[in-house]
Amino acid sequence: MAKEILTVAQCYEADRYAAVQGVPSLTLMENAGRAVADAVVACHVRRKAVVLCGPGNNGGDGFVAARHLVAFGWAVQVALLGTREALKGDAAEMAKRWEGEVVPLAPEVLQDTTVVVDALFGAGLTRPLEGRAAEIVRLLNNSDLPVVAVDVPSGLHGDLARGLDDVVVEADATVTFFRKKPAHVLRPGAQTCGDVIVADIGIPAAALGSIKPNTFENGPELWGSQYPWPQPSGHKYARGHCVVVSGPAHATGAARLAARAALRIGAGLVSVASPLDAVAVNSAQLTAIMVKPFSGEEGLSELLSDKRLNAVVIGPGAGVGESTRKLVQAALLAPCVLDADALTSFQADPGGLFILLTPDNVLTPHEGEFERIFAGLLQRSQNKIEAAREAAAVAGCVVLLKGSDTVIAAPDGRAIVNSHAPATLATAGSGDVLSGFIGGLMAQHLDSYKAAAAAAWLHGKAALRFGPGLISEDLPELLPAALSALREELDERNFHPPGRAA
Repeated sequence: MAKEILTVAQCYEADRYAAVQGVPSLTLMENAGRAVADAVVACHVRRKAVVLCGPGNNGGDGFVAARHLVAFGWAVQVALLGTREALKGDAAEMAKRWEGEVVPLAPEVLQDTTVVVDALFGAGLTRPLEGRAAEIVRLLNNSDLPVVAVDVPSGLHGDLARGLDDVVVEADATVTFFRKKPAHVLRPGAQTCGDVIVADIGIPAAALGSIKPNTFENGPELWGSQYPWPQPSGHKYARGHCVVVSGPAHATGAARLAARAALRIGAGLVSVASPLDAVAVNSAQLTAIMVKPFSGEEGLSELLSDKRLNAVVIGPGAGVGESTRKLVQAALLAPCVLDADALTSFQADPGGLFILLTPDNVLTPHEGEFERIFAGLLQRSQNKIEAAREAAAVAGCVVLLKGSDTVIAAPDGRAIVNSHAPATLATAGSGDVLSGFIGGLMAQHLDSYKAAAAAAWLHGKAALRFGPGLISEDLPELLPAALSALREELDERNFHPPGRAA
């Protein structure tokens, strides 16, 4: 099943759909609170909990969780922001069903407990925490108490993936409902959520047909059935030929990293297109990867006129300037991955790049490079997903905005968030390897959007197999194990990808 990511408004729409289908809102709240209690019991030995309830439906979930925790044998205290009399609707009804004491929200409720359930405010909060709520959150964050948050940690906006100020609960786990929201997968919000548990509370899956989500969390569900596994009757020419354009003699390593990555991910042939001054250094360090000399943009155009060369990676180590801009124009004769210097070279005239691009191309900027060619877009966008989505529409191609929460966006509005990249990927050359993975998959005829998503997923999975001490040269060598694990996972899910019988 694909892992849709829903906005706050889409989650409200799912609630309304459930109501139309005859699922009472009280049933949804009951199931939500029970899911929170289940998570607390699963994560902690039987001890004492305090449930911090807010004035809205999030607080109603908290009252339900408290009731179920008592049924599980826990000692539970409920602390309410506001008064019972001020509660409305379902929250008021669930407060009535709570038979225990309700105390005012105050600092002392944190003094005699071992677990805190944060049910103060949910994902739709549109103002900063203030007053007593802000005071309690600051105290809670400065304590060592484990926290289980309901929906999102209080103070965190579900769409913005950040607080409206610096007061946000730092949870150890978050229980959300039906589907994740942007705040669960994008930083800095995801850092405050801890482990995210998605609970089924009775909203029909058919609600998604009405909502028509176009944002997903990355995984093989999105591209695994089309992954280009080697065919029993195949040969190297059928698996495509990826060309990586090298920089000058003093800057060739990045291109070789990308080329090695393209070969490891399955391209049948990989060549490094090398400026004449770099032929010797590239030839001395490559074996299975071929070196193809060229001179200037005319030379690269002539080289790429061979249509058997069906994917290009350009930018790693290329250098910034007019010569790189001209090489990019030549490289775009084939489906192309543009990274690093290939992007920065168009900082003064990004429109001059965009007019050359098609949906077959992929841009892979980190946030600094993104700012250079999409100036101000990150700052004025609601979140990183929306920034990448708008960038893809403006550029007319796939945009992979790198980071620990990499976003892949297509010109038609689809977006994927890759949320499992470890911190060890923050090392020189890691992005070059990712570009090579994408180019290698594109050479094997996986479309640009799915190639970018699959490459980002495998990039993270490969890094997770190493741990501390990872350097970029390790990543291609870790890929075979990651691919084997992927194939086993696809078989278990009965995807039966090409090359494997059902």
